[in-house]
Amino acid sequence: MALRIRRRTRLRRKEASAWLARLAADFGMDVPPDDAALDEAEAGEMRLLLLGEDALALLDGDAVAPTVRALLARPAKRRAVTVDMGAVPFVYNGADVMAPGIVEADPGIAAGDLVWVRDETHGRPLAVGRALMDGPTMAREERGKAIETLHHVGDDLWRLPEEA
Repeated sequence: MALRIRRRTRLRRKEASAWLARLAADFGMDVPPDDAALDEAEAGEMRLLLLGEDALALLDGDAVAPTVRALLARPAKRRAVTVDMGAVPFVYNGADVMAPGIVEADPGIAAGDLVWVRDETHGRPLAVGRALMDGPTMAREERGKAIETLHHVGDDLWRLPEEA
């Protein structure tokens, strides 16, 4: 089923710059300028920040995380979790990230934070999810689920621009 944008509303400049500042602070990303026209919209169960037709970020309560496409366009420096190449096909297909597949995690990650997942070889973003344990724990733990995947390469949100 295709994802549809609903209830699209233009954000006030103050709201837009607050979300952009959070993205820059939490993920260490280069964000669009403060005067960029940002919209908030719903797509299925998700709330999104849209920059033009592109989904820049997903909103989860009062948390914000870049989409995988935004991470490709504007690389993040923080909240990264690196998985070994054996985990890549599973993450690519939307599976939650299990601790044994994690080779490295940002030590600043706390349980409950939104994080992004990248592959070990190329450092390319694969998914965005919610951390179920802190960074140092997920990097050393040998069992259990470490990240609940919210968005991944190839899902409806990834395909959104093509269907607009």
